[in-house]
Amino acid sequence: MEVNKNGGFYMIEELDIPFEEEILRNPYTLKSWFRYIDHKSGQPIPQQIFVYERALKELPGSYKLWKKYLDLRRDQVKDLNPVRYEKEYLKVNNCFERALVLLHKMPRIWIDYCNFLMIQCRITKSRRTFDRALKALPITQHPRIWEIYLKFAKEIGGETAIRLHRRYLKLEPERVEEYVDLLLSLGRYDEAAKQLAQVVNDDRFQSVHGKSNYQLWMELCDLVCEHPHEIKSLKVEPIIRSGIRRFTDQVGKLWNSLASYWIKLQHFEKACIFTKTIYARDVFEEGISTVMTVRDFTQIFDTYAKAEETFIEKKMEEAAERAEKGIEDPREDLDLDLRLLRFEQLMDRRPFLVNDVLLRQNPNNVHEWEKRVTLWKDNHEKIVETYSIAMRTIDPKKATGKFHELWVNFAKYYEQGGDLENARTIFEKATHVNFKDVKDLAALWCEYAEMELRHEFYDKAIEVMSRATVPTGNPNVDYRDESIPVQQRVFKSIKLWSFYVDLEESIGTIESTRAVYDRVLELKIATPQIIINYANFLEENKYFEESFKVYERGVELFNYPIAFEIWNAGAKLERARDLFEQALEKCPPKYAKSLYLMYGKLEEDYGLARHAMRIYDRATRAVSDEDRFEMFNIYIAKASANFGVTYTREIYERAIEVLPDKEAKDMSLKYAELERKLGEIDRARALYAHASQFCDPRTVPSFWQIWHEFEVKHGNEDTFKEMLRIKRSVQAQYNTEVNFISAQILATRQTNQNAQASTNTQNAMQLAEQETMQNKGTATKSMTFIPASTQASEDTSSIQKPTNPDEITMDDDDL
Repeated sequence: MEVNKNGGFYMIEELDIPFEEEILRNPYTLKSWFRYIDHKSGQPIPQQIFVYERALKELPGSYKLWKKYLDLRRDQVKDLNPVRYEKEYLKVNNCFERALVLLHKMPRIWIDYCNFLMIQCRITKSRRTFDRALKALPITQHPRIWEIYLKFAKEIGGETAIRLHRRYLKLEPERVEEYVDLLLSLGRYDEAAKQLAQVVNDDRFQSVHGKSNYQLWMELCDLVCEHPHEIKSLKVEPIIRSGIRRFTDQVGKLWNSLASYWIKLQHFEKACIFTKTIYARDVFEEGISTVMTVRDFTQIFDTYAKAEETFIEKKMEEAAERAEKGIEDPREDLDLDLRLLRFEQLMDRRPFLVNDVLLRQNPNNVHEWEKRVTLWKDNHEKIVETYSIAMRTIDPKKATGKFHELWVNFAKYYEQGGDLENARTIFEKATHVNFKDVKDLAALWCEYAEMELRHEFYDKAIEVMSRATVPTGNPNVDYRDESIPVQQRVFKSIKLWSFYVDLEESIGTIESTRAVYDRVLELKIATPQIIINYANFLEENKYFEESFKVYERGVELFNYPIAFEIWNAGAKLERARDLFEQALEKCPPKYAKSLYLMYGKLEEDYGLARHAMRIYDRATRAVSDEDRFEMFNIYIAKASANFGVTYTREIYERAIEVLPDKEAKDMSLKYAELERKLGEIDRARALYAHASQFCDPRTVPSFWQIWHEFEVKHGNEDTFKEMLRIKRSVQAQYNTEVNFISAQILATRQTNQNAQASTNTQNAMQLAEQETMQNKGTATKSMTFIPASTQASEDTSSIQKPTNPDEITMDDDDL
């Protein structure tokens, strides 16, 4: 057996003989070689290499064998310095080259080889190896190589990295953002801007980093503005202006970017009037004069002002240095003064510029036009010019705010200046404007007439109102038809006619005033107030018959509840009864109460008391259910005052019959109290017994407390027992009803609200029952009663212990 000697030890040891025999028998079996290799895994590296080399000689195309061998060789040198141990690294490189002769289609071998070369810092060798890998491998395997190839390019940088990324973009064009980042890191701003420009112009581009087209635009704008001197391949201004047109929500930022670009090029303002170059100040001025939102305007204006301040500070520092050195430069001093003046004008223009922005947003905003007029203060020409432009610009149908007030204020401006002719001209022009609402035109006519009144041109004021109320078209036109111009509908405006009649009453004649009122009635636009005013006007001028006729016409025009006000206003003593009867004939129950009370009061003051009682009696039948209880109380009070309390018994009885249970209970208590005061104890007790059927002891304990106190003061043993019997009977009746549960709930709520009072009442009732139902052998207690014939005193509060000569002592036998 051949034995090689190396360094004092043998490559093949005695323990290796079985494995040697096996590979001699099966030299092309991979398992035999792997068993031999595993056996040698714990042996020195040269012995392992010796076995690997022999195996690869027999099986040169085995990927597994080469992979393990190459991993072994790389692990052997991984901790060694590539420069000092260059020869060892070259040996490993040679192994990779040998492996790639037959395994050039294996991407793993290429990847390991390229990574190994990158460790050795062999740039050219690595680059050529990467290229060989890309040529040898199919296109589907290229991404695996490019992943480490780009890492290699990033590490070496320079022109090589740029060229490699350009090649990579042909395979993966969507990875252009990585190329841009590389260019920026290398300071190639012009090339980066070109790549970004191509990206933002490609509508189909999808960012692998999830960036939107707007974000890419902003990156491009920031790039060209930050490095204006390096950008040579692109026209920066058209790029930013296209962004301004495209991204309308970022207009302020983009205008500032464009201005910043010119500032960094040191083109802040024009140095020569013959040049056609655009400068930063021009950009700022254009921006603040074109933006549509206050937010964008604020961004541009603040940047503009800050730029002006910066240049002024710089100029002031230079002026201070010149002063220290004793140098005079009139030209620079003049330039500083001009800059200060320009900055002051800029700050003074700010309110006007903001107003311009708001008017660009909505040129029909009346409030902003008024504000602009206020900004001009005492500048007569500008104020007139602003009003004139506003009148031409605003669309009456789209106006935001009261457009007619703008016309009125324009006319008042001339009026305050003493120029009435121009003020009248403004009003005349305004009357031909097709306003959005008829009320606007009506208000304008009223303002026109008021101006004439202020200057005591009364005839002209009446003439103005006469012209305003003359129909210009169909007199039967629909006042609410918006398709018809307001000039053809304004004659039906009640505001206009109200002002007209007030004007006639003040400075006109009776006949002219009546003519205006009659015209209002003919047009059928009169309101109840107009009717009442007309009637009062006639009455004040002693036209009583005509006044009542006006009331009658008003009642015919309006139904209840509006007619109620007219009846109320028109009621006079001469025809009061007839008017009341006519008013009550068709009056709904809801509005009848007030009329009946006034009717009854009229009879009490100027008629007969019996007539008044009949009216109150009618009222108890005619009013609504919610007013009937109150009407009975009023009726009873009036009857008691006029005819005595005994007259009210029939009223009480009828009230108890017709009122609901709850109100009937209250009325019964009042009736019983009346009978008690009259000494009719039995009648009062009968009323309590009648009212008890409406009072569940659980929900209305107050009633039973009142009856209990009544029996204690005026009853006897039998009547008290009868009261208890009725109470038990009523309670049993309510226990059998379907709504017993709801009654308990109501009782609980009432108990919570009046805890103390209810507790006292129940304790008193239980005490009385216990005293009555005690068993024999218990100590007896006495209760005093007053006979039914004994009349109660009107003032019982002063009696401490009522005396009863017929005092009865109850015991258990009596119960």
